[in-house]
Amino acid sequence: MPTLIVTIDGPAASGKSTVARLLAQRIGALFLDTGAMYRAVTLAAMRAGADAADVEGVLDLIERTAFGFVPQAGGMLVSIDGQDVTESIRDPEVTARVGAIAAAGPVRARLVDIQRAFARTADRIVTEGRDQGTVAFPDADVKFFLYADPSERARRRQAELQASGLPARIDQVRRAVAERDQSDQARQVGPLIPAADAVKVDTTGLTIDQVVDRLYQLVGNR
Repeated sequence: MPTLIVTIDGPAASGKSTVARLLAQRIGALFLDTGAMYRAVTLAAMRAGADAADVEGVLDLIERTAFGFVPQAGGMLVSIDGQDVTESIRDPEVTARVGAIAAAGPVRARLVDIQRAFARTADRIVTEGRDQGTVAFPDADVKFFLYADPSERARRRQAELQASGLPARIDQVRRAVAERDQSDQARQVGPLIPAADAVKVDTTGLTIDQVVDRLYQLVGNR
């Protein structure tokens, strides 16, 4: 069992994935990218032609698919039935559909089981997502909730897409971010809310290094 669990929750494009990865490197912890897990299931469902609304079908797909989540220096290597899909799960089409998969309560419960099993393999873990401090690891040693101005988050997401060579109009990105926020906050299971004991950090106007430094200091103080 881990001797240190740090959770980082927050909405889309709040910086939590990059911050979690860098913080994990700094404190010598395993990085758990839960978003990659939901994306992998979404991609597998897309490839199988499965209906995201068919919860039982998605659960069956999870059980008969060999998902691989292997930590590495740059983050997490993700595979589906032995095929590397680390880059493919970031495709815009996957991004557009992952919310429907993530909203299904039984699917979230199954993935939380996988996340906890993953955590038991490490001494220290930094995990990011939307319900890590509230559902997956409610007894975590340190909890953070990152957020930023919606316009800033849309700008960041647009920059990510453009860096990947994908066209991205800011109005479309802003709408997509708002829709994901609404979906995350409205779902009945594992909604996007800060844990009562989470430290809230506004990342608007801060660089990634500044956010990591702040979290690192707070983890040290705990």
